[in-house]
Amino acid sequence: MTSPCGLLVGLSLPPLHSPFLEVRDRATVIVCKDTPREQRVKWASREAKFKGHDSLLNEKRRAGILNRILHGDNLEALRRMESESVALIYVDPPFNTGRRQARQRIKTVQDAAGDRVGFGGRRYRTEIVNSPENGGYHDRFDDFVGFLRPRMEEARRVLTVTGSLFFHIDYREVHYCKVMLDEVFGRDCFQNEIIWAYDYGARPTKRWPAKHDNILWYTRDPDRYTFNLAECDRIPYMAPGLVGAEKAARGKTPTDVWWHTIVSPTGKEKTGYATQKPLGILERIVRVHSNPGDVVLDFFAGSGTTGVAAARNGRRFCLVDESAEAVEVMEKRLELAAQSV
Repeated sequence: MTSPCGLLVGLSLPPLHSPFLEVRDRATVIVCKDTPREQRVKWASREAKFKGHDSLLNEKRRAGILNRILHGDNLEALRRMESESVALIYVDPPFNTGRRQARQRIKTVQDAAGDRVGFGGRRYRTEIVNSPENGGYHDRFDDFVGFLRPRMEEARRVLTVTGSLFFHIDYREVHYCKVMLDEVFGRDCFQNEIIWAYDYGARPTKRWPAKHDNILWYTRDPDRYTFNLAECDRIPYMAPGLVGAEKAARGKTPTDVWWHTIVSPTGKEKTGYATQKPLGILERIVRVHSNPGDVVLDFFAGSGTTGVAAARNGRRFCLVDESAEAVEVMEKRLELAAQSV
């Protein structure tokens, strides 16, 4: 049965009385029945903040194309989606690092006896907003590929004929994941391995510093897929004097190595979510590999950057995550993003 609230084009969900899902009046966040009561109270207490949407958001609601955030098991959500209903999938699954992924957030309060000195010699007291022990997620799997495979099989099923999957992983697991994805999609549907290179953080002295992630691009069909290269942002030439003033001013399209900084620890883009990816990377993928009005899916959604990139570029999105912390970050972030479109 399709949800009466029109959850997403092609997404079938249980009826409203189902014990699996609760569809809230705002129809933006869908929570599992086992969501802790204190989390429900937090969301309920913020409802008043979301009563007044701007005209664009209200117009989208009337048209039945409001975007969706799903809280729960992504495999269950995928299995309830109709085949060939999504134009673009980006996923950034856990990297199986064996560590807990969490980021401590702090705030400063002016205090004459504080532990920090700021502008003009004023002193500030540091207060911990959240503890890493109480947030984030455990990034350890006994059978990582076995965990991913059924989700990738469902991902292929829900992709449109011209659709693409972008699978974001790191050097530890990329080789095993590529073999699995070759089996699921077919080796002829592998289009590129994109290297996202950055230069930030510690530098070990006993091996070369690992300063890149791997993004594997697969298509549903080996020859028919969306690729709007003209929509891509352009980057500076490394030797502009060799190409002439006109070309240098226009810039060039990127290769399969994308140099892009991480999310600044002190920038406005930062949400505090441990594994947040930069908006610039996601906007490039969304603009080139989908069309306005398409549905973009991220079922390891985390901080919701995929949804922000989709909304800013006229696409619809469906975001799925089992973490209440991630859903809270996404709800707050995407409400702001929707108001700025």
